[in-house]
Amino acid sequence: MRVLSVASECAPLVKTGGLADVAGALPAALAGQGVDMRTLLPGYPAVMAALGETPEVARFDDLFGGQGRVLAGRAGGLDLLVIDAPHLFARAGNPYLGPDGRDWPDNPERFAALSWIGAHLGVHGAQRWHPQILHGHDWQAGLMTEYLRQMGGGPATVLTIHNIAFTGTTDVGRMHSLRLDPNRYTVDGYEFWGGISALKAGLMGADALTTVSPTYAEELMTPDYGMGLDGVMRYRRESLTGILNGIDTDAWNPATDPAIHPYGDLDGKAANKSALRAEMGLPDADGPLCVIVSRMTHQKGLDLVLAALPALLDHGGQLVLLGSGDPALEHGFRMAGEQHPDVAVRIGYDESLSHRLIAGGDAILVPSRFEPCGLTQMYGLRYGTIPVVGLTGGLADTVINASPAALAQGVATGVQFSPVTADALRNALVRLCQLYADRDIWPRLVANAMAQPVGWDQSARAYAALYDRLAAAR
Repeated sequence: MRVLSVASECAPLVKTGGLADVAGALPAALAGQGVDMRTLLPGYPAVMAALGETPEVARFDDLFGGQGRVLAGRAGGLDLLVIDAPHLFARAGNPYLGPDGRDWPDNPERFAALSWIGAHLGVHGAQRWHPQILHGHDWQAGLMTEYLRQMGGGPATVLTIHNIAFTGTTDVGRMHSLRLDPNRYTVDGYEFWGGISALKAGLMGADALTTVSPTYAEELMTPDYGMGLDGVMRYRRESLTGILNGIDTDAWNPATDPAIHPYGDLDGKAANKSALRAEMGLPDADGPLCVIVSRMTHQKGLDLVLAALPALLDHGGQLVLLGSGDPALEHGFRMAGEQHPDVAVRIGYDESLSHRLIAGGDAILVPSRFEPCGLTQMYGLRYGTIPVVGLTGGLADTVINASPAALAQGVATGVQFSPVTADALRNALVRLCQLYADRDIWPRLVANAMAQPVGWDQSARAYAALYDRLAAAR
């Protein structure tokens, strides 16, 4: 089965969030299911540097404002097709944001080019390799189905929604520059509340839709979570499947992780906890050491942590945060770190430090207001770092709440709270401290967490089965 994955970012080459982790992990995960997946990526500077000199497989004289070509090669352990278009992608820093922290003004055209070339490769292939499935990710690949339609059709298409909050919306005046058929500016096409939405186009046009957890698939069909597209999701419900993400269990393996003191059980975590406290300047404490590794946004619920933090500290707990984002949240956590000796804050991102936090923490806080899947709670499970999570999306699907019934049956792996409010989080943190103080329950929680399957095996089988069904229907 030949599948072209079309993504705007892909680990380890370029990453701003979980989409990159998924796009980077899928090819290897699916190889065991007999899927030959290649990944189409924009030629950002980091990608071009990793790719080196490679053969050209397609050339375009006018690729949304300049010349472009497609290069085939291998980098980061991935088989790649890379769009070399300096006028669109040869820019330093974030793939989506300029130096001022705002979206690049030509983002609609930049990612229309990604979709256009995805459709072109679906129709014409790359040298002698022709995909049977085009698998696009999020709004950046959403226009691919519109372009396929203009090209006379092609292989079956899948669109995965990693976060429906990003709809790829722009002004209707861009219709011509985006090479869109004006006759498709309808409720059944790419029209979205008087504008153009690349995501809406993909949701309406793809043969199959997936999202990254079963619970998020259900949530998307409700006004609270659908971000104005809940009606579309209900309309396409028969084509929608929730397939839970996995994590790279080789990169995230406490027994072999080079960033930490390797361990395999609760006793082995002690050295990492001591090292983390020393590194972050924290004293010993009686309560749990909680960690956060997160983008600092409203979605992630970190304002709730600031409100609930006194409850954790009053019960002997500690907090270490690694993240960046909203300036007000950054300021709030900096102040908390200055005012409380049991709080340490590192603004920014450091991959190695994230491993040390998750290995050294007793618990990881993921209080998201909505979370399509989430990966950090699964990293926590893998490392025996008990997740405290809001009851939403993939957090609901991956963590078994330490309810009396789950504890009695010996299956609990974390603490869930609902509704996702500061009061509910306070209660959850008090509950966490109580569980931590119970020398019988806590070791069982950690052992259960570390035994929880968090890899790609089951999800890879689900994707492969979906591809098979779509290819057979052609």
